[in-house]
Amino acid sequence: MFKRLDSHPEKCVTITIDGKPFEAAAGETVAAAVLLSGIGYTRTTPVSDAPRAPFCLMGVCYECLMVIDGQPNRRACQEYVVEGMRIERQHGAGDLSE
Repeated sequence: MFKRLDSHPEKCVTITIDGKPFEAAAGETVAAAVLLSGIGYTRTTPVSDAPRAPFCLMGVCYECLMVIDGQPNRRACQEYVVEGMRIERQHGAGDLSE
């Protein structure tokens, strides 16, 4: 459903999404990479644990919150992928106690 306009990006970086390596295009947002990876959702709600996915892709709706490099509550649509980045789905409210 979600695909790149440029199917052969010039430069790629390797990131990890939920423990699995993924080749993302340099300059791509984390949200775009996650949607391209096919994992389906980025977080679950704190109340009902319902899955949520990026909606606005411009930082307004906060549906794309993820744990990025160990930091919870990061808006995936506002972060750009970098080599070695670790991305995980966020389950419920992000734990900031770490």
